[in-house]
Amino acid sequence: MEILNRHTLDRRTVLRAGAATLFLPLLDAMIPSVCGQQSRDRAASHQPRRMVLIHRPLGTYHPHLVPTATGLKYETTRFLTPFEPYRGKFTLFSGMGHPGYPNDHGTEPAIFTGVPGLNVRDVHNSISLDQIAARHVAGQTRMPYLLLGATWSQSLSWTEKGVPIPHQGDPASLYRRMFVEGTPEEVRREMRRLRQGKSILDNLRGELKTLQSRLGPGDRERIEVLTSSIRDAEQLLAQEEAWSTKPKPVPTMTDAEVRANTSSWIADQDKWLALMHAALQTDSTRVIVLSCREHDKNNVPGLELQHHDASHHGKDPNKVEQLCQYEDREFATYARFAEKLAGTTENGASLLDTTQVLFTSNLGDASAHSSSNLPVLLAGGGFKHQGHVTYGTGVGKPLCNLYVRMLQQFGIEADHFGSSDGVVGEV
Repeated sequence: MEILNRHTLDRRTVLRAGAATLFLPLLDAMIPSVCGQQSRDRAASHQPRRMVLIHRPLGTYHPHLVPTATGLKYETTRFLTPFEPYRGKFTLFSGMGHPGYPNDHGTEPAIFTGVPGLNVRDVHNSISLDQIAARHVAGQTRMPYLLLGATWSQSLSWTEKGVPIPHQGDPASLYRRMFVEGTPEEVRREMRRLRQGKSILDNLRGELKTLQSRLGPGDRERIEVLTSSIRDAEQLLAQEEAWSTKPKPVPTMTDAEVRANTSSWIADQDKWLALMHAALQTDSTRVIVLSCREHDKNNVPGLELQHHDASHHGKDPNKVEQLCQYEDREFATYARFAEKLAGTTENGASLLDTTQVLFTSNLGDASAHSSSNLPVLLAGGGFKHQGHVTYGTGVGKPLCNLYVRMLQQFGIEADHFGSSDGVVGEV
């Protein structure tokens, strides 16, 4: 039975001062007070839906990640221990991958596309999961999406025409774009830049149209890809212009914190994750991709081998333990990110309730360069989490089946993506 709060504020409440009227955003006081989880679920249903995709290289050491039991009553593992406070808020999937992908580092650019028939020596990619989500919420936030971190090969994000989208590798620059107000002169200069960008694109479109009439079918297809890229750039320019005069939010993270030098990959990764939390908390964006790099041993006690060397362990116990020490720290950073999301409330729900966060890698066992049985951990997002779900030890289920489910949870009517042959129904 629902117990309503007599003092619930009307959702349509406005503030009036003379002829001026201000419509309030959704506030906690506007949501009826109901019992237990039902209250949190109802609050979450009022919030924007968000998606975070985190790619970590070099797979994982499965015996320390995957529980022997399935469901929610599993005995926790070494790598899952930091996530114990959030049991029931995440699902670990084993036995997933992209069917037909070769055992090769070069599968990284296609981890979030699942493009069938991948040839890592000549990647012909398709649209990535994040870009479909970003298209769905286009114009609702200052930044349509964030692509963060440096990649060692190619971007993890791709347009519908298979064009890679570059990542942002400088946290301080991103912080300024999202949170630092410019001077009046800087705002005017930015507006001139946007207008100039529009003019260049207009000129290019006319020239390309003339050129296309003189080309053969193959070249016309290449020009169409370029035209599509111009169209995407125009949409981004229009969105930037629409937001350029709106006040920027004030985050809890400071400029000094972003600019502070980091002495290790752990601090560097924590900085990116803190910046991501600030972006979500201020609703500056609702779609984020983070590409984590291979790590180094610098300034991290106990590490003797570099990350890549340890991951290619050949079952040598010393190298395996070195790899596990890297992964201990890596999963701990992700748990800290989950803690930040869980501790941030928005109108009665936590950011973890409204943000689906996927941690994965393009490799299962890096020592064998295996592209099957990938580490796949999905947290938050309002799913009915099951703890541990297994499909075997190979590629028992296409990872794209989970991607379809994630799109559906994001509010997108989807029944197919990449190499999917169905949809994950367990969550």
